[in-house]
Amino acid sequence: MEKNVGVYICTGCGIDQLDIEKIKGVVENEFKITPKVHKALCSREGVEMIKEDIKNGVNAVVICGCSPRVKQDVFNFGKDIITVRVNLREDVVWSHDIDEHAQELAEDYVRMGIVQAQKTELPEPYLEETSKDILVVGGGVTGLTAALECAKAGYKVYLVEKESELGGWVRKFKKILPGKFPYREPVDAESYINEKINEVMNNENITVYTSTKIKSISGQPGMFNVVVDREGNEEVFKVGAIVVATGWKPYDPTKLSNLGYGLPGVVTNIELEQMIKEGKLEVDGKAVKDVAFILCAGQRDPEHIPYCSTVCCLTSLKQALCIREMNKDANVFVFYKDLRTVGIYEEFYKQAQQDEGIFLTKGEVKSITQNGDKLRVEVTNTLLGEDITVDVDMVVLVTGMLSSMYGLYTVKEEYPDEGEPPYSHIKPAVPKEVAFENRGKEWILNLQYRQGPELPTLKYAFPDSHYICFPYESRRTGIYPAGCVRAPMTIRDCELDARGAALKAIQTVELVAKGATIFPRTGDIDYPNFFLQRCTQCKRCTEECPFGALDEDEKGTPQPNPLRCRRCGICFGACPEKIISFKQYSVDMISSMIKSISVPSEEGKLRILVFACENDAYPAIDMAAKNGLKFSPLVRIIPVRCLGSVNVVFIADAMSKGIDGVLMLGCKFGEDYQCHFIRGSELANRRMENVKETLNRLFIEPERVKIVQVEISDWPKIPEIINSFVEEIQKIGPNPYKGF
Repeated sequence: MEKNVGVYICTGCGIDQLDIEKIKGVVENEFKITPKVHKALCSREGVEMIKEDIKNGVNAVVICGCSPRVKQDVFNFGKDIITVRVNLREDVVWSHDIDEHAQELAEDYVRMGIVQAQKTELPEPYLEETSKDILVVGGGVTGLTAALECAKAGYKVYLVEKESELGGWVRKFKKILPGKFPYREPVDAESYINEKINEVMNNENITVYTSTKIKSISGQPGMFNVVVDREGNEEVFKVGAIVVATGWKPYDPTKLSNLGYGLPGVVTNIELEQMIKEGKLEVDGKAVKDVAFILCAGQRDPEHIPYCSTVCCLTSLKQALCIREMNKDANVFVFYKDLRTVGIYEEFYKQAQQDEGIFLTKGEVKSITQNGDKLRVEVTNTLLGEDITVDVDMVVLVTGMLSSMYGLYTVKEEYPDEGEPPYSHIKPAVPKEVAFENRGKEWILNLQYRQGPELPTLKYAFPDSHYICFPYESRRTGIYPAGCVRAPMTIRDCELDARGAALKAIQTVELVAKGATIFPRTGDIDYPNFFLQRCTQCKRCTEECPFGALDEDEKGTPQPNPLRCRRCGICFGACPEKIISFKQYSVDMISSMIKSISVPSEEGKLRILVFACENDAYPAIDMAAKNGLKFSPLVRIIPVRCLGSVNVVFIADAMSKGIDGVLMLGCKFGEDYQCHFIRGSELANRRMENVKETLNRLFIEPERVKIVQVEISDWPKIPEIINSFVEEIQKIGPNPYKGF
């Protein structure tokens, strides 16, 4: 489109401390644009002034005022108008003493903003005929709840359950944890689950498939093609989003021989649940009176399950109360590492604590041995300050919860011989040999993605997402794990989780129908374009995309699935041939912004470029400014979608321009990663080897480029991070290309 750029300078919020006439001069002399100045562009009068110019032909608006992170609704002039925000408030007047350096900084930001507007094109959404139907995989509490919530909102639901009946684990329970105030009394499981099942079966928006497995899922959000196998008969349907509610499975108790598993009377909490359901507490036909619970059996143990399953303590208390209800003379001993009754269940804990037949103490199990027709449990390091020995009829090993995805071959990048770093933060939950034994036997989704057939998982085999900012997400756009498949949780928490996942699924089908993406760039219709004529089939983009947005043909040419894309730009940063670009975020745009910076030739006037992740680092810079913290005016900040979107060419362009140093601020990576785009900052760090090669070719010190991990809460550290890098560059000295 032909651009008619309008430049508007706000003088409010202290911006009038700058020499506005000089800024106007830059705009007029260098870009031949007559800017307009207003004391408050965000006021009604200021906005009306801009709208009047739009009526008269302005189609690209450059707002020189406050941060692009604020007042987005005020400066939204519609989808046909390009709007660029120049941050003079936070990035200049609030974070610097006003002097010639700050003036030069403001002028550079205005230059960069105008060039950005000139290089930006209006995005066009990727529009195809999409489905708003939703697939729910799993017919337990989570799946039933998710299906009901979607159906109540008016969406058609396909509910697929591999077993012959709905209900999941709850069908095997006699009682479940209380769900209503005051949360003291266990609830009858059968009436609870039957009510939910009946509601599903009677809902005309829900089609139920039992005894059914998913044979394959291909396509992308809004266009998922699902093939199911229903007792040997194939059926095909299309859905827009998927909720995965396949639940959990118990830990293998045969690995707990050290706790006596295999001895008569040593059972798991799951086996005990079945006995309670049947109303028979027996060992070898003899009634059980005295029972010992060993909590955290194989849990919080690096040799078994390193994590806490959160629900087991509560379940043990419920089972203890059930035993006491079945036999008033029973004695129940509960030995725990820590008794954790999470959430709303303090009163439930007190209910069990006050039962005279239930004995609770912290301690470590020393041994469990056969003692005649009894089992002897020896416990040390107890709260009583002395060792305890009890003889009981039954020992219950309270084993933990594993995701139903545990043991599955999930993504090929999990294993070193199939994928090199940057996958170092993903550690396989089970050895590769075990996963391959299960290959195809127990797969859940059977995704037809180049990256693998299942959802990528964390090292404990729970589906991988940004666990802080959007826990319902997976690394497969439009597919949402919920309930115990993604984390151990109670039945009531599964219901809440299901509702959250249902809302995300609904959001997805509505957004993709408009060609827009989901979190974190929710509503963005700009998707990457590939100039495949110049593609060298290096596969960097297909291998590095965290969301499986790219398949590839037999030659390795990327096959984009635009509706899987999250618009992070990691593929854009990966491509050595620069063939990938967005309408609003291109290599040409960023390179042109870098080249627009005025680099002085005078000694001592350094210029340093900062690429700041828009999700954490850039907000942290804004927050530092808002809190009155100041940092060097020698830096110029360019917000980027993700540090992984920084192409090596940007650094080469900066050095060629005479920029003295490049600081890259991105999210934390490694095992405790916090990148909104999963591994973007880690990829940027990995690419530093390529950066060093580029700098060596230019005969430039590699120390001129640095990556620092920043989370949003690190805003008090921003001045130190920036200023210390400036000092490092000052010691190295000016870029030898300066002045060329």
